[in-house]
Amino acid sequence: MPTHRVPEGFRPGWFLTGGLAVVTAGSGLVVPDIYLGLIARSTLPGAMSQDLIALVAGLVLCAMSLPRWVGAKAELVALGLLGYLFYGYGIYVIERVYNVLYLNYLAIFALAAWQLMLGSIDAVRRWAPGASLDRRVRLLAAGGALLQPLIFYPAWISMLIPLMASRTQIDSLYSIFILDLAFIMPAFVMVAAGLLKTRPWSLILAPVTYVLGAALILSLALGELLKPAFGMPSTTAGLLPPTLLTILFTALATTHLAKLHVTGPSGHLTRREREQAGAVDGSSAVSISPSAGREAQHTNRPVLQSTGPGSEESVEGSLVTAAATEEP
Repeated sequence: MPTHRVPEGFRPGWFLTGGLAVVTAGSGLVVPDIYLGLIARSTLPGAMSQDLIALVAGLVLCAMSLPRWVGAKAELVALGLLGYLFYGYGIYVIERVYNVLYLNYLAIFALAAWQLMLGSIDAVRRWAPGASLDRRVRLLAAGGALLQPLIFYPAWISMLIPLMASRTQIDSLYSIFILDLAFIMPAFVMVAAGLLKTRPWSLILAPVTYVLGAALILSLALGELLKPAFGMPSTTAGLLPPTLLTILFTALATTHLAKLHVTGPSGHLTRREREQAGAVDGSSAVSISPSAGREAQHTNRPVLQSTGPGSEESVEGSLVTAAATEEP
């Protein structure tokens, strides 16, 4: 898998978003009382588990923003972690958790949303044209992507219909309906459809959704494990399904990334970047050969070919010479 420099606009963004997540999630873990009176007591274990995963995601994003070169697979993992932060802090923003950290929630939500969108577009532009995946893995990935919508669309809609019929407004967790039905599930459906139709963009974005899905479901499993610490019983029925789904999405992400093949996005890098990344060797500089110059005299256009290193300086002079020979 080739490497490339993370676009300059994304590197500080990863660090800023990750740093804010570390500070915000760490504060919630150290002082859990900031949630009292703002969320239902039954959701406190979930808030703690969300903070734990957000803390880890933030640390990983900060670490990944520091190296000069980042592999394509690592970039896709980072996008998945940004997706988790978008979802997790979107809950607090929509649910109006107006504590001292609310502005942090807003900032992380906005930063993660924009970086996820722009980063996905950039990753597809760079890597999708040369992406390929084994057919069996692609079909397995499509099935895995459809699993979440098949589970949660019926579950959430069956909960919404009685509320709609009775015109009832609920006080908490309505953000999950918004985020899942408007953003997360449609993303999984589109990726699954793209994989079934062998769309190159879906090969790039599928692991992003798996990382996001694994982190989200892991948060549910950890929340169930933390219930006894808050005086609530932990049950096998509440723990087993999210644990199995976490394992499934982790396996899908790992397999997809391991089998995904892409060619380097040389058309989007400067020559210096390509040489430093190892995408090309020293013999790929561009200049004009004598035979190309002769052809240019007849065709009124210079023809370029690869020669030795350090020849870029000769390109401009060769073009001038070729142009001069064309004058009557």
